[in-house]
Amino acid sequence: MEQNEKNIQDRAVLVGVVYGEETAESVERGLGELEGLLDTAGGVTVAKMVQNKESPDPRTMIGSGKAAELSALCDANDVTLVVFDCELSPSQIRNLEDILGKEIRVIDRSMLILDIFALHAVTGEGKLQVELAQLKYTAPRLSGHGTEMSRLGGGIGTRGPGESKLETDRRHMMRRVQALERQIAEMDKNRKTMRAARDRSGIPEVAIVGYTNAGKSTLLNRLTDAGILAEDKLFATLDPTTRKFVLPSGEPILLTDTVGFINKLPHHLIRAFRSTLEEACQADILLVLTDASDENFREQLRVTENLLAELGAADKPTLYVFNKCDLGMAEIARVGREAPEENMVFISARTGQGVDRMVDRLSDMVSEGKKRVTYRIPNAEGGALNTLYRYATVESVDYGDEYMTVVAMADSQARGMLRRFAVDDPEPREDWE
Repeated sequence: MEQNEKNIQDRAVLVGVVYGEETAESVERGLGELEGLLDTAGGVTVAKMVQNKESPDPRTMIGSGKAAELSALCDANDVTLVVFDCELSPSQIRNLEDILGKEIRVIDRSMLILDIFALHAVTGEGKLQVELAQLKYTAPRLSGHGTEMSRLGGGIGTRGPGESKLETDRRHMMRRVQALERQIAEMDKNRKTMRAARDRSGIPEVAIVGYTNAGKSTLLNRLTDAGILAEDKLFATLDPTTRKFVLPSGEPILLTDTVGFINKLPHHLIRAFRSTLEEACQADILLVLTDASDENFREQLRVTENLLAELGAADKPTLYVFNKCDLGMAEIARVGREAPEENMVFISARTGQGVDRMVDRLSDMVSEGKKRVTYRIPNAEGGALNTLYRYATVESVDYGDEYMTVVAMADSQARGMLRRFAVDDPEPREDWE
């Protein structure tokens, strides 16, 4: 019985709406991505529908005529699921389900992404974050899933008990949301403690970021034998993984694989996974990975950069890595105009092509970020030595009668904080008024 259930796939119609700033081309791209998301979730696309409207219909998003056409399409293809590539209101979901019939579920892009996140969450924190995001998104939509939550039956006299059950469901969900927020806050404290320990170690941190399915996990596996699941599916990796990697210079760095970005990533998901996404904010260097074989790579890169800006990580030193060049070598000439040459490398994480050059460039960036500085710190200001241990890599300390002479590899932040003690700061001195 269980095996049969696993083999049953939802047959779905995907719906896109051209309105506002959306164009026919952008909606087609969105539906193509939505098809990939559905495939990752275990469904199959049987048809796609696009509606052109000046503004969304408040009742059904697509209008009554198009909704009737959608109903006929579902009946003709044994459809069990309809997925909209735009966010639906609770009333729109309810109205559409009433038109299509109780056997057909209606969801939107956010609900599909949440389903995939639930499927791929592995760690305890990841599972809690997914559940929290699902509850916060689902609570106001309980009335939208009338047959599941607000109705006990289909006949007269069921409305009262159904509404009571609905309120009970809502109260239970709010209590669960509060409990989850407390648990995640506690985990976030532990994460910050671990991060502080990494900061004190002085080891540079590099976050591998980019669009979902760009090959981040494959790259980390190639460099560090991390053993992360790497599949040709969207959001195959949800939980961040950090591994140590030793550069050719002998200096260790920490590489972190992060959750992938995607267009129209809902703000509530960004909030729910902020502690996970903060790995990008805390990194010293960003390695932005892009699938160069994808014809929409420019749009994907734009989405990645916009989300990094939203997270406050846009100004960090960045190496742009264009992956999967073995699948689309002709793309290199087009990609080559996207950024200064010294900030770009072209690789195949799968075959290893270009990875050595990427590592060399990464090594250069780490060296550029840190410089060896000699400090002379008065013994009475020993707290400055603690600051150096926290924000730099201390190589030696010579204790004198009046001064401590300290040699450290310090980044620009540490150099700025302790410049008054520097004997040979490699950066030019300026007089500040």
